[in-house]
Amino acid sequence: MPEGDVVWWTARRLREALAGRVLTRSDFRVPRLATADLRGRTVLESVARGKHLLTRVEGGLTVHTHLLMDGRWQVRRAGPPPRDHRVRLVLANAQWQAVGYSLGLVELLRTAEEGAAVGHLGPDLLDPAWGPELAAEAVARLGEQPERPVGDALLDQTRLAGIGNVYKAEVLFLRGVAPWTPIRDVPDLGALVELSHRLLDANKERHGHITTGDRGRGREHWVYGRAGRPCRRCGTRIERAEQAGERVTFWCPHCQPAADRR
Repeated sequence: MPEGDVVWWTARRLREALAGRVLTRSDFRVPRLATADLRGRTVLESVARGKHLLTRVEGGLTVHTHLLMDGRWQVRRAGPPPRDHRVRLVLANAQWQAVGYSLGLVELLRTAEEGAAVGHLGPDLLDPAWGPELAAEAVARLGEQPERPVGDALLDQTRLAGIGNVYKAEVLFLRGVAPWTPIRDVPDLGALVELSHRLLDANKERHGHITTGDRGRGREHWVYGRAGRPCRRCGTRIERAEQAGERVTFWCPHCQPAADRR
């Protein structure tokens, strides 16, 4: 599933291609919106809210999309729309077209009612207004469930928005916290939240989630995707297990000790 930095970058690409321009094509390829037509309306902006994308158009309407596991937006020069069964939405103007492939969610909302779609989310780690107040709110939301395993809680977008499986594993490794540690036992939740913000912010304008500082192929992560390989710090075998249903986690038993998986 694309994480918050990828969604932020996608929103920027959509904004650059669509904002301030009049739509000449509006092709919703989902049955519920088959008759929706936004042609003739000017796109005002496209913004990210956690892992949600909100593209606002004049007339008080918002196109709300979510990539879920496999979705992506592709921006290309204006031209004939692609004939591809994976396409769920095409928004185009005289210069550019944005094509949404395999989008997990496509809906058309009143802009004034966006809260119904994203109001449940916790503080967005890439909110332009990020600072002490939003960080404190994220810590408070995490602390509302003190018995919950931290690896599970970090994926809960109602606690804080933007973290996915990659950053969950990497942040916990860097903080030396086992994924099954209850929230109440996590030392310095504020530092964990701030590190999460810093990692997403550092990666939002480039491809790939680089947490080691090394862009070399296969050297981008500390533990994510490295099960069975030696820890880059101590040489201990990296472990992998399911957590929070079908989601998996990766950790180093030595660098993240006392993992209580019960």
